[in-house]
Amino acid sequence: MQAVQAVVPTLRIADRERSRRFYVDGMGFRVDWEWKNEPGAFLQLSRPGMRLYLSEREGDCPPGALVHLYVHDVDAWQAELLTRGILAEHPPVDRPWGNREMLVCDPDGNKICICTPLPSGGEKED
Repeated sequence: MQAVQAVVPTLRIADRERSRRFYVDGMGFRVDWEWKNEPGAFLQLSRPGMRLYLSEREGDCPPGALVHLYVHDVDAWQAELLTRGILAEHPPVDRPWGNREMLVCDPDGNKICICTPLPSGGEKED
């Protein structure tokens, strides 16, 4: 049995269909379920080992969040996203706090930092 993700971030979106294209077609997530009513929709998206909620409902959270997604290989994610037409704000870079990271922004200004911990816990040696 796969472990359940303990925390699921909610990202505020303005346009469900635009966000669906970005996250499903561009980022490779799938829509697990969608709840539609007034004043807006709420969706759960997933990829293996991770889930996100997207909400059009104004009272749920403000737009412009920053979430970190930890993956096994951030460079492989960059290559996949490029094939899907998604360009990172910055390509993968080693950070002194022990991650290799790249940043992607969605159409609503939410920032997705895709991270892989470095083996040594610090910057890679050249």
